[in-house]
Amino acid sequence: MKRTIVRFAAFIFLMVMSYQMMKHPYSPNYIDAMRKDAVTVAAQKDDLYQELLQKAPEYEVKAQNAKIDKIWKAMPGYNGVKVNIEKSYKKMKRAGAFHEKLLVYDQVRPEVHLSSLKPEPIYRGHPDKPMVSFLINVAWGNEYLEKMLPVFKKHHVKATFFLEGKWVKNHPALAKSVLSGGHEIGNHSYNHPDMSKLTRERISEQLRMTNEQIKDTLGIKPKWFAPPSGSFRKEVVDQAHSMGMGTVMWTVDTIDWQKPQPAVLQQRVLSKVHNGAMILMHPTDPTAESLDVLIQNLHEKGYRIGTVSQLLNEERLVEE
Repeated sequence: MKRTIVRFAAFIFLMVMSYQMMKHPYSPNYIDAMRKDAVTVAAQKDDLYQELLQKAPEYEVKAQNAKIDKIWKAMPGYNGVKVNIEKSYKKMKRAGAFHEKLLVYDQVRPEVHLSSLKPEPIYRGHPDKPMVSFLINVAWGNEYLEKMLPVFKKHHVKATFFLEGKWVKNHPALAKSVLSGGHEIGNHSYNHPDMSKLTRERISEQLRMTNEQIKDTLGIKPKWFAPPSGSFRKEVVDQAHSMGMGTVMWTVDTIDWQKPQPAVLQQRVLSKVHNGAMILMHPTDPTAESLDVLIQNLHEKGYRIGTVSQLLNEERLVEE
């Protein structure tokens, strides 16, 4: 009697499962997943796969969090890397052996980001990131600016131009030329005051009027603010932050407003440049004359040149 009941129950179970499979057949995605699992199980028995698992940690780098530094104030984080086992195994399986050049990596983001920090000025990018950025403050020097833009285009380099609001109002066509060159646009106050000496209301006015002028002329909203002459107080940084802008300073100064000889300016930059450097310049004659040589030399030193946003993002640079 018991055997009959068990057989009957088994029969009913099989009938129900058959009906469910007919009603809801396995999807292609489900079948693909099953096949992938089967491949993974087979791979795990492979000596090459096991060697890869054992060696992978040697090539991984931990992500670094953004932080407030005692000297450099707000500093961005930097992505780490983790070996993608499955993709690396496929490449090595075809080659027939483990080789570090065949490793495939995934970037791992840090837990703390620059946007998570309290408002502080930013002087540099991450010290492990081999990139630098040109910060070009514009309130005058139109003729030299027009000489600089073709040089950037020639080398496929993008910079961040901090534009004075009044200058944008008076020179909309040139401002549009900067933007059309793919460069980043920042806020440099409306008429170049000493921001550290302004009242709260006047600080807000300078930032707001410039953003409005840039928005009206170029259709964009700046992410970064560069105080004229680097003069600010905490109220300035806080006000910029409340308007969605980070306050940007620099680590390498061309001092081009003193009109040094191009060779002096070039040496001044190249002797002090470092990972994450923000290089301050203006549209002056020595800068226009030095730009081509500077870009070539920075590239030869292994630096990439990008906008402030590119410099301060967490993306880890990989060899091209």
